[in-house]
Amino acid sequence: MKRLAAVALLLPVLLVGCQDDESSAQQYSTGGDPTDSPCARVVSAIGYADLMLEPRGREDRQHFEDAVTGRLAEARGITLQFGDRLPSSLRGAVETVKATTAGLSKNDVPRERQVTLLKQYRAAADRIVAGCA
Repeated sequence: MKRLAAVALLLPVLLVGCQDDESSAQQYSTGGDPTDSPCARVVSAIGYADLMLEPRGREDRQHFEDAVTGRLAEARGITLQFGDRLPSSLRGAVETVKATTAGLSKNDVPRERQVTLLKQYRAAADRIVAGCA
């Protein structure tokens, strides 16, 4: 009984110690190193999402199933985490990727809007890939 009381008293202290601090609040990915190249991380996420996408010019044929929206959500998270560290010349493309993937990573967006966002995403993502080359 004493052990149970001790655990009950210590539990709030332990939980507070396990909470994330503000410095990790903006972390959207795991397994990376803080010294990773921002270009490498963002370009990799774009490439990973591209594996699920219809070829350029055929965006109107894209099926936006969970796997696709999940990959686009991952690209969004990586861009949110690393995009501000990309070269300043890519700032507009980064903002476009952030904005378009906000809609593309949701399942409740109307299809016509998804296709429009995908075209915008693709153009911005291509600028990032080219700018990081």
